[in-house]
Amino acid sequence: MRDIAFGQYYPSNSILHRLDPRSKILLLVAFIVLVFCTVNYVSLALVVFSVFAVVLLSKVPLRLYFKSLKMIVVIVLITSALNLFYGTGEPVFEWGIIKITLAGINNAIFIAVRILSLILISSTLTFTTSPNDLTDALERLMKPLSIFKVKVHEIAMMMTIALRFVPLLLEETDKIMAAQKARGADMESGSLVQRIKALIPVLIPLFVSAFRRAYELAVAMECRCYQGGEGRTRMKILKMKAKDYVSIFVVIILIVGVVLCNVYLPQTVR
Repeated sequence: MRDIAFGQYYPSNSILHRLDPRSKILLLVAFIVLVFCTVNYVSLALVVFSVFAVVLLSKVPLRLYFKSLKMIVVIVLITSALNLFYGTGEPVFEWGIIKITLAGINNAIFIAVRILSLILISSTLTFTTSPNDLTDALERLMKPLSIFKVKVHEIAMMMTIALRFVPLLLEETDKIMAAQKARGADMESGSLVQRIKALIPVLIPLFVSAFRRAYELAVAMECRCYQGGEGRTRMKILKMKAKDYVSIFVVIILIVGVVLCNVYLPQTVR
């Protein structure tokens, strides 16, 4: 549990840290859409190359990225294995009712690379953006919704607090499991039902701890006279700079490159 790095902020002075958080969120959304628009290996290679470039530019240790992938690798492998059997065409391997085609292999590769790329690029956002900046950016981006009486500030605050609590709850889970094991609890052997029952002494203290943290946070916000976004001022005003426009231009070039590859090169997956 302590190895999970998703949701953590890593302070540094990279160019990604200095970008406006609004541009980073918008570019992340554009990249997520772009990943699922790749239909051949050339366009997929462009996306993978851009992911590695972003990871290197962030100046965040690679071990943190590997930690963020650690818990998702099993899901990626299972998803890819299932996609092996959902291809049409001439089988490459056939044994009884099991049939693997070239289209199935391509689907498995594309699914695995897409999911890993999404995890890496999403981790980059949390590694290079502080919770305060993330809250301000979400609030500014959702500002048009205030016309419809949507409490934009409160929604952005809740999203940021939830993201910030992910590593805290995982750390708390690790401590509770270690304490239960020290008391003689066996959580690693037995049948599946026995393992699920062994998690009950972990889940109950975890829920109690989560509610206690939420209560303490609410009391702290009330003591600081927090009344929502009405009439609040900002210590730091977000302003788009030249490097933000350059990054947007680079992503536009990447989008154009992927679109051209999809149009003029044969499709690998459909």
